[in-house]
Amino acid sequence: MSGSQNTDGRTTASVNALAGAIVDRLVAEADRFRVAVTHGSLGELLIDAGAKAAGGVDVGLLLTEICMGGLGRVSLSPAPGASKWPFWLTVSSNDPVVACLASQYAGWSLQHEKFFALGSGPGRAQARVEKLFDELSYKDQAKRVTIVLESASPPPKEVVEKVAVKSGVDPKHVAFIYAPTQSLAGSVQVVGRVLEVALHKAHELHFPLDHIVDGVATAPLSPPHPDFIQAMGRTNDAIIYAGRAHLFVKGPASAAKELAEKLPSSNSKDYGRPFADIFKAYKGDFYQIDGSLFSPAEALVTAIETGETFRAGKINESLLDKSFGG
Repeated sequence: MSGSQNTDGRTTASVNALAGAIVDRLVAEADRFRVAVTHGSLGELLIDAGAKAAGGVDVGLLLTEICMGGLGRVSLSPAPGASKWPFWLTVSSNDPVVACLASQYAGWSLQHEKFFALGSGPGRAQARVEKLFDELSYKDQAKRVTIVLESASPPPKEVVEKVAVKSGVDPKHVAFIYAPTQSLAGSVQVVGRVLEVALHKAHELHFPLDHIVDGVATAPLSPPHPDFIQAMGRTNDAIIYAGRAHLFVKGPASAAKELAEKLPSSNSKDYGRPFADIFKAYKGDFYQIDGSLFSPAEALVTAIETGETFRAGKINESLLDKSFGG
């Protein structure tokens, strides 16, 4: 495994090496996972996980773990209580800041002419082109990198070149995995961001990231939809109206309590309608939506130095049912 270093000198695991092992499994078992494996004009590895290939839920689970740089565990579990939606994703990481913010967060805007996609995955931690990395000490130094795209098509060679150059590797050492939100794998990996959303909200609230030591989160498996806006709406609603996140933090209990109270999506002025309706109300301008909406429905924060746990928010089953068509 290639070594990686934080800019403060601490060594840690390579997210690209860990994710690469999962990528290798997808390639080796492509028929089983119903993915299509090809190579682009520059030698880059291309894995279609749900565009023309069938993909599926199992691929979505692995795709989520790849997005998290191999530092997360993702599984299906029975629904809590009497939910109409029987299966939920459970996501956990004992290094959530690196897994979720340095790797999983879809923060790299990749575009050329008509192609546009947000890049997520461990390749971000090697390229470090986003402003967010000014606040994250983690830097990967791997021999190959992986980027995940919410896209129905592979990237053009200009995007491949950009990722390779920024990551300091040859294009043949770059892997792109792509699946649209409307696909099974695509919808799973978006819902699988339920822990990442909690981490991102904590960052927006200026909670010290080095105080977050562990995290677990869950959200319902959303049924896919062939319409992009409806598919996007359902995956977001799974988190906004039914996501639960439990963070374990250092520091004073008062800070943990404040974080728990501010985390839930119900604090947003846009809370209360299916996401697709909100998106349409803003005429498709994603950036007009109140950013605080992108949060789990319920938050638990445990102050590990005092043993106290603080809880806020709640699951909104009626809005979930309205969104999912149940």
